[in-house]
Amino acid sequence: MMAVERDASPHTLAAYRRDLQDADQGVAGGLMQGESAAVEAWYAELSRRGLSAATAARRRSAVRQFYRFALEEGWRTDDPSRRLDAPRRGRPLPKVLDRSAVERLLQIADQGDPAGAVRLVCLIELTYASGLRVSELLGLKLEQVAADPAYLTVRGKGGKERLAPLNPSARNAVRAWLEVRSPVASPWLFPSRGRSGHLTARRFDQLLKAAALKAGLDPARISPHVLRHAFATHLLEGGVDLRILQTLLGHADIGTTQIYTHVTSDRLAEVVQAHHPLADRTSEDG
Repeated sequence: MMAVERDASPHTLAAYRRDLQDADQGVAGGLMQGESAAVEAWYAELSRRGLSAATAARRRSAVRQFYRFALEEGWRTDDPSRRLDAPRRGRPLPKVLDRSAVERLLQIADQGDPAGAVRLVCLIELTYASGLRVSELLGLKLEQVAADPAYLTVRGKGGKERLAPLNPSARNAVRAWLEVRSPVASPWLFPSRGRSGHLTARRFDQLLKAAALKAGLDPARISPHVLRHAFATHLLEGGVDLRILQTLLGHADIGTTQIYTHVTSDRLAEVVQAHHPLADRTSEDG
């Protein structure tokens, strides 16, 4: 059902499988035979095992969806997960690079082995220009950029498609990479000899951290996802509407996008002063 009706990605399916296997082993009698007390005892044990609130919440969601499906299919006549309360968790603020750090990272990335440097610059430029998730970036096909498009059509979470804009700098980086890219018979923009056929997220992260170290930046604060955060935060600081940012990031829920409203209080004050209808009147009264 998750694969066919919801078009869940292989990554999502694998995560649900792990969560349900954990529950099936932890619930006395297994998921199909377990009673409410057994399901609740398993859930309470998650925090004692040291699992984070985010992981516990995901496992709760997987189990609740499983039991709803079981009810619909007639496998069970009750839902033993109905009393599971979601764990309280604060949403952590994203790590963000300022503009000078992004520029420094690009300068360092452009050094070293010519082909490798061009590829890394292209990876950084695409992520920072479009806010792509690392899976969306590394899953790009050669045919998607062959015509030097101003926008990319990417398939995000849940199989939903969206347009991701490319600025001139990113388009130049793509053209430079295509000129030096090995003419291998591969459909991927960033091919690799690995099992997936394309560059992996782990390898991209390693390359970024190595460049960060050379640039005098803290490698622990640099990752492909941090570049996506930088894209979002810098746009928001520039005055982009939150709903537009939600669309660009491919967020299903505006609440997820609102995490980026942690911009400096000075910037928020400037926006209010510039756009509030009573701002001029207030300054005149003062």
